[in-house]
Amino acid sequence: MLGIDGAGKTTTAAALAAAERKSGRPAVVLRNRSGRRWLARTSARVGLELPVSWADRVETVVRTINVLVSQARAGRRDGLVVIDRHLVCQLVLRKVRGLPPGCVLPWASATLLHPDAVVVLDVPVETAHERILTRGEDLESRDFLRSSRAAYLELARARGWSVVDATGATETIIALIEEATGP
Repeated sequence: MLGIDGAGKTTTAAALAAAERKSGRPAVVLRNRSGRRWLARTSARVGLELPVSWADRVETVVRTINVLVSQARAGRRDGLVVIDRHLVCQLVLRKVRGLPPGCVLPWASATLLHPDAVVVLDVPVETAHERILTRGEDLESRDFLRSSRAAYLELARARGWSVVDATGATETIIALIEEATGP
């Protein structure tokens, strides 16, 4: 499950897994954080702003480790495994930040991303921004969200991923995901 900050990935993933478990089938959500929030808070607390390229390196290492752990855990699971974020998210961050994708990250992203379905949750920038402000855990600019959204939608078109409108109620979003991904 992919999408911009505030698209509802974590909320939808948890609800999707809960619905699956309620139906008597096993389900789990595996999250792949990059440590971006922690890094931003720590930098602000110590009064040191890392150059964008250094922050990206740290985030890429953290997310890659999390993805590898999630992939190992997913391989040992039966039932539905929802992976909340992946290395693709780091590629989007690099694009938005004006950094080159490199060679290893695109390769690792393509090599490790072999799910039954990839879903990009899509919401208007204003909706995402409002959700982020309400959540109060981080702060993203509308420009950042706009650029991120364009990058995710471009990747979805290029790779044939499902794009689901995530502006409605969680139950509606789950139904749209099920419709887009099939039985």
